[in-house]
Amino acid sequence: MSKYKILVIEDNQDIRENISELLMLSGYEVIEAENGRAGVKSAMENLPDLILCDIMMPELDGYGVLHILGKHRETLNIPFIFLTAKAEKVDMRKGMTLGADDYITKPFEETDLLSAIENRLRKALNKDAGPKVSTEGFDSIFNEKIVRTYSANQLIYKEGDTPLFVYYLNKGKVKIVKMNKEGKEVVLELCNTGDFFGYWGILEEQNQAESAVVLEESEVWQIPAEIFSNQIANNPLVSAKFLKLLSKNLLIKESKILELAYESVRKRVANSLVALCDIYGQNDTLTMKVPRELVASMAGTSVETAIRMLSEFKGDGYIDVKASEITVLDYASLKKSPF
Repeated sequence: MSKYKILVIEDNQDIRENISELLMLSGYEVIEAENGRAGVKSAMENLPDLILCDIMMPELDGYGVLHILGKHRETLNIPFIFLTAKAEKVDMRKGMTLGADDYITKPFEETDLLSAIENRLRKALNKDAGPKVSTEGFDSIFNEKIVRTYSANQLIYKEGDTPLFVYYLNKGKVKIVKMNKEGKEVVLELCNTGDFFGYWGILEEQNQAESAVVLEESEVWQIPAEIFSNQIANNPLVSAKFLKLLSKNLLIKESKILELAYESVRKRVANSLVALCDIYGQNDTLTMKVPRELVASMAGTSVETAIRMLSEFKGDGYIDVKASEITVLDYASLKKSPF
């Protein structure tokens, strides 16, 4: 019988090594990652059977790890257990809403940890052994797709449109935006290759509440609303996927509202650069053409203020700016600094 493979993501070396030793003595194969970013990379490369993940970590916290892995089909259904000292109900609710399977607080009894792992692996095994929902069932939403290519700055749909399609970004970059009361554009979400968008209107049976604008030449698959609604109603795999997307989308919007309400402009611009790096960068680095208007609308500020903040960050050595291209040089400082 092959060993189950468990990924342990924990920044405290002593705790990580103790957990790993316990798991190896219990017959599991163990992979270690010292922070969230390393954990995401390891999960994508090794596809473990279960993930144990701390919440408060440098580089990328546990919520971020779960959010990113939930956007990829390969890692979407891997059992995920938060292992953390945070025990407040609001933290547990946030973790479960994002799609975590369990939540264990430190310090913990070894038997409790092993029991939680065994239970989650057993449920995953039973799920696989039960009535099959073929992965082709998920792909079936693409059977009648319409493939369209959009150029930079082109509008895919606008606020108030009747939702005729759900959109899948097969290649490129797209921003989801909304106009505030002052008529200024606010970026609510950035979409990368493999992301769905535009589904809220169909699920709520309302006109589109936001607009989708292309950032660079992109290939977008349009899924007719009737096909999508039928799959949501009859295909458990598809409905489960979009339930997780809805939960994550709500958390993103909630965080955005709190950021705009309480963070300084400098911090909001820094957070915008961090978000661009998280979504479009690799290994804490990012080099791409970033319109100053995009940074401003993500941060909820004027273009002039965004340019001034970028100039300050360049002087601090956090970024480099050449013409329209921005390179993130010091991701950790942008993310951690209180500003």
